[in-house]
Amino acid sequence: MTSPAAASLALPILDPDLAERLRVRLGAVEEQLEQAIQSEAPFVTEAARYLMHAGGKRFRPLLVLLAAETGNADADGVITAACVVELTHLASLYHDDVMDEAELRRGAASANARWDNLVAILTGDFLFSKSSELTARLGADAVKIQAETFTRLVEGQILETLGAGDGDPLEHYLRVVAGKTGSLISTSARYGARFSGASLQVEEALTAYGARIGSAFQLSDDILDVASDSDESGKTPGTDLREGVDTLPVILAKRSAEPADRRLLELLDSDLTDDARHAEALGLLRRHPAMDEARAYVLDRAGEARALLTVLPARSPVREALEAFAEAVAVRSA
Repeated sequence: MTSPAAASLALPILDPDLAERLRVRLGAVEEQLEQAIQSEAPFVTEAARYLMHAGGKRFRPLLVLLAAETGNADADGVITAACVVELTHLASLYHDDVMDEAELRRGAASANARWDNLVAILTGDFLFSKSSELTARLGADAVKIQAETFTRLVEGQILETLGAGDGDPLEHYLRVVAGKTGSLISTSARYGARFSGASLQVEEALTAYGARIGSAFQLSDDILDVASDSDESGKTPGTDLREGVDTLPVILAKRSAEPADRRLLELLDSDLTDDARHAEALGLLRRHPAMDEARAYVLDRAGEARALLTVLPARSPVREALEAFAEAVAVRSA
């Protein structure tokens, strides 16, 4: 079966030979994913397949495959490792939609809206279990890494649910992002290097790269949620703002003690489900220096990620692709 991401890879691959190899291997990932979600109960298979066929970009398994190019990309375990991270990601989406009471996912009805919360939760559990089954095939080290990753992912979600409390809101939010988003992307890069037999130096560098670029990618989404028009992003601007979610630009704006920001701060502390108040807050936030501060933060994280790639040969297709991705993350928030 052809991957939904095969025709247009989710990472900027500049070398045509590398791009073709990744497309072929992504097809192999897709086939193994289909096999992994099969159940004796047809309904379970249908529910598990629901979001898998909803148009995801397969970014995480693609990162596994790309990182595997630093060693033997055809080594046993690489394809399975790519499936592990995608199943983990898909499982988390089912649970996220229940917690967020989301009605849509990737432009279609979410699983909880299609069926109900119970089906969505149990389907997520089923996918987590299938991910664990595949991880067990990779050996004890993979089981340990996956367990640690899952711990960080769940802790990030719990921290988001609890809120910052009396702690520093920015530090708290960065921990949430590092756990919810950065941890699995970091593991994706780590798995690719490890199961292709790359050196420990390369594995450690790509693990750190994944953590930084994963967090930067999420933070750039925060900026785009405020800055982009719906025609550009395909999403309704200010969604997080309307839902009262304090993302990076909002947290930075709330630190202001400038009298000129009084109206913005009043709005940010109010109910923004009202269209007029929401539009006013969005306009003020777009013009606030917090936006440039947030962009600078993303640029710094992307720069740190790029700097870690010096362990790879200069001008190698893999390094160029990873550098291009870091650049793309930085540019998309500019």
